[in-house]
Parts: sequence; structure tokens; C-alpha cells
Amino acid sequence: MQTIFRNRREAGQRLAARLAPYANREDVVVLGLPRGGVPVAFEVAQRLRAPLDVFVVRKLGVPGHEELAMGAIATGGVRVVNSEVLDGLGIPAEVIDAVAARQEQELKRRELAYRGHRRPPELRGKTVLLVDDGIATGATMRAAVRAVRLQGAAWLVVASANGVVLGVRRTGC
Repeated sequence: MQTIFRNRREAGQRLAARLAPYANREDVVVLGLPRGGVPVAFEVAQRLRAPLDVFVVRKLGVPGHEELAMGAIATGGVRVVNSEVLDGLGIPAEVIDAVAARQEQELKRRELAYRGHRRPPELRGKTVLLVDDGIATGATMRAAVRAVRLQGAAWLVVASANGVVLGVRRTGC
């Protein structure tokens, strides 16, 4: 059952209450997925007294139906695809590559816009709370999870305001 919130601030506050065991820990980093996940993550980070940063991911939308995710990309060259959508619609590899190339440029543009020239946070050995305002197909969150794991996070928690999806996993750093 999906919970309805007045706004993302309330969603973040309620999510922070569920994540209270992570409060005041030096090993915790909160990463918000733009755009909607950032205000939710802000509330989580404030209440847990943890550092906050943005983690940029981009959905790979089906041409002509961009809201339908055929996959996603994330920082570090990570790409995940939704095989069911690709197979069901018969989308050829060159179309996927073309969409991914455009979204890679947008990912780089947004990283610069959000972070400027600041370095991303060090995730090796950290407990990372990946926060979004919702998970529809899961493609962008799967890309973020894979990218965070590749950066050496020790533990990973996926937290979403829609339905409060929580999963804790040791990433095997």
C-alpha cells in the first residue's frame, strides 16, 4: 500500500523516522536521487545528522514513450536495461545506445550543475542511504545501487517515500 504525504518534506521526515538507527553515525552518507529524491533526502540527512549529496542517474526512456524506462544510467559508466521492455517492444541495440549517449551528456551536465567542481563524496567503506521520492520501474534505483556498489560502499540501504522500500545489503567491499 502506498502512503500519501502532503509534500516531500513530510515524506522525508517520516522516512527519517524509519531510518533512525542510522542517526549520528560517522560512517553514514545520504545520497538523494534528483530531482524528487533530493528534498526527501535533505530531511533524512538533517534528522539523522548525516552528510548529504546528490547521486545523478538518468532514465533511458523508450523513444516516443519517454516515461517508460527501458533502462537507466548512473555515474561511473553504469548502465542497466529492462530486458522485458526491450524484448517486448523489439528495441534494437543501436536505439538503446543512442538514447544512452544523449542521457550521458545530460548526466554530465546535471552533475556539473548540482555539484559544480566539488568532488563526489567518498563512499568506500561507508553505509550509504540511497533516497528517492518514489520507485516506479526501479531502473534508476538499480543503476544507482550498482554504481554505489562499484564505489566500494560497505553497506547499502535503499529508501523511498512511496511505500517505504527498505533494503539493507552488505556490498562486499
